[in-house]
Amino acid sequence: MTNNYFTEEHHSFRKSFQEFLQKEVVPHIDKWEKTGKIERFIWKKFGEMGYFGLVYPEKYGGLELDLFYTVIFLEELQKINSGGFAAAMWAHNYLAMTHLNIEANHELKEKYLTPSINGKKIGCLCITEPFGGSDVAGMRTTAVKKDANYIINGSKTFITNGIYSDYLIVAAKTDPTNKYKGISIFVMNRDTKGISATKLDKLGWRASDTAEIAFDNVIIPASNLMGNENEGFGYLMQHFALERLIMAINAHARAEFALDYTIQYMSERKAFGTTINKFQALRHNVAEMASEIAMCKEFNYSVANKLNNKVYAVKEATMSKLLSTKMADKVIYDCLQLFGGYGYMEDYPLARLLRDSRIGPIGGGTSEILKEVIAKIIMDKKEYQKPIY
Repeated sequence: MTNNYFTEEHHSFRKSFQEFLQKEVVPHIDKWEKTGKIERFIWKKFGEMGYFGLVYPEKYGGLELDLFYTVIFLEELQKINSGGFAAAMWAHNYLAMTHLNIEANHELKEKYLTPSINGKKIGCLCITEPFGGSDVAGMRTTAVKKDANYIINGSKTFITNGIYSDYLIVAAKTDPTNKYKGISIFVMNRDTKGISATKLDKLGWRASDTAEIAFDNVIIPASNLMGNENEGFGYLMQHFALERLIMAINAHARAEFALDYTIQYMSERKAFGTTINKFQALRHNVAEMASEIAMCKEFNYSVANKLNNKVYAVKEATMSKLLSTKMADKVIYDCLQLFGGYGYMEDYPLARLLRDSRIGPIGGGTSEILKEVIAKIIMDKKEYQKPIY
């Protein structure tokens, strides 16, 4: 079923990445989950192996590979049972770095994108605000031009890598009178005066650092503007299809991991004189879960193929995230049930999986917002055209 999308080179990459994760990452996961801090050495190892450069230009140290290497990268990160570690990696790789790659000029790419690819710098993307949520256009953070600088004031929240990143990609209002045409995108160093961050305590994703960030008269050079002033809303919308697909792939991969682990457990756990994988009611539950995973997985691959071929698949990517994250929550909930009391114990992976999965229908656009986006497309005939920059 997957041969339409994956070549022998893809399969070789998957195997080598699996081995890398087992050797370099898995031994540290429990520590990072407890401390909430991922040590810097692993970022450098990811960079040395080229994992942060899969889709980026060779000119800046990337590999310029197709999007299905990213699919593999995302899937395998979900199979080491740390949604927080996975989030830290892909938020750097596909949120912060995507904006650098598309909007930044050559000088900014050399300064930020190249060291991001080689793992020497970590980035975060700052869009969501305490009072804004999914209302991107309603953001209150401002950037006022003064001479050769911008002065940034405001706050952002729920920012992955918001504590330990080296630079921030920040969306701010440069024209507060214009809701959609008044946003601009900036890059700034973490140590810039006036930037402060507070670590948030989360239900899941314990290994990653999530922050609320405040900007108090932060002065940055006008040259740190990425792209054109007041065109930031279009830049943000341009990347939402990829972000939603990422969340969808994460969802089907963690559901698949949960089910595979559960099937193995069922083959070993005995009750009433036989292993529980022989009970028809439980077998049929597994069959249903496997079917739901396969349907989402195949659809997600088809959306990835569209994006890989430069199709601006907003509707399909939105549907992917909506259904896949809902499916993953249900599958993981049901898998935990099959473990009985052991599913509730931290010694088994289902407890962490359940916590980590719950962010799926919230992050990157809530399910409620996504339903309205889809409704506008299919009922109001709204068309989302890919911006040309």
